Amino acid sequence: MGRQVLVLNADYSAISVCTVPKAFLLVYLNKAEMVAEAGTACLRTVSSVYSLPTIIRLHSYVKVPYKSIVLNRHNIFKRDHHQCQYCGSSKDLTLDHVLPKSRGGKTSWDNLVAACRNCNSRKGDCLPEEAGMPLKQKPFRPTFVMFVRDYSGNIESTWLPYLNRWR
Repeated sequence: MGRQVLVLNADYSAISVCTVPKAFLLVYLNKAEMVAEAGTACLRTVSSVYSLPTIIRLHSYVKVPYKSIVLNRHNIFKRDHHQCQYCGSSKDLTLDHVLPKSRGGKTSWDNLVAACRNCNSRKGDCLPEEAGMPLKQKPFRPTFVMFVRDYSGNIESTWLPYLNRWR
């Protein structure tokens, strides 16, 4: 039961993703309602059968502080589609500081990109323009909804209307 469930706030904005057991518990305790269910999949107990949720909506509005994506190697690679941002290779990836740390570059979403070892060492302590190595895309901080929609891999088709609302 490795499926995920999209959790919507009372205003139908996406706020998180949780496991099926957690979502079922929220529905069972009447803290949320099921918005969409998996076709034929179900949860079975000894005496009952319940629909498997794919989207739930909380009954009470929850004020969620800005939810940022954790800055780590794995998430940078996801954002950059597991490709070197200089040559497009997907082999032997490392992290590269666009503005090198030796020149005051920070470790941040806006300054880190995935780069293959060859490109990373060829660029060295230069800026991409100085090394003649333009970036395929400018690094950016993804939003939570963007991250779920574009980078989480297996999202349910029923989630799309709720994720596409909040670009």
